[in-house]
Amino acid sequence: MPWTPDLSVGIALIDDQHKIWFEKAEKLFEAGKKHQAKEYIGELLDFLDEYTKRHFSDEEKYMLSIHYSGYPEQKRAHTAFVAQLAKLRSDYASSGGNLLVILNANQLVLGWLTQHISNMDKKIGQFVRAGQEK
Repeated sequence: MPWTPDLSVGIALIDDQHKIWFEKAEKLFEAGKKHQAKEYIGELLDFLDEYTKRHFSDEEKYMLSIHYSGYPEQKRAHTAFVAQLAKLRSDYASSGGNLLVILNANQLVLGWLTQHISNMDKKIGQFVRAGQEK
């Protein structure tokens, strides 16, 4: 499930980071399908965890800088997702590196991200455009 233009928020910083997130998540999915080394998948999970936290932090700073009214809801969603990602890493480790865990969880993660962008992040772009039209 790659990033597609219909997932564009219309804010370059956010869109560029979303593209990288999707690219890495897709690599994780492909690595699982190809039964590549568990260490590689572990590295990708570490990257996704770190990158997700950085992206959410950048996105939250941006929302605060524009006085975005939907910030509290976004912050809650981000916090919940970081917890889901931590559980994914934990489940993968406790399963002894079971690739099925990673494949199923990765689909869940990509689904969440797609829904989050479509239902929440796009509102940030709409908010910015509405303010520019005034």
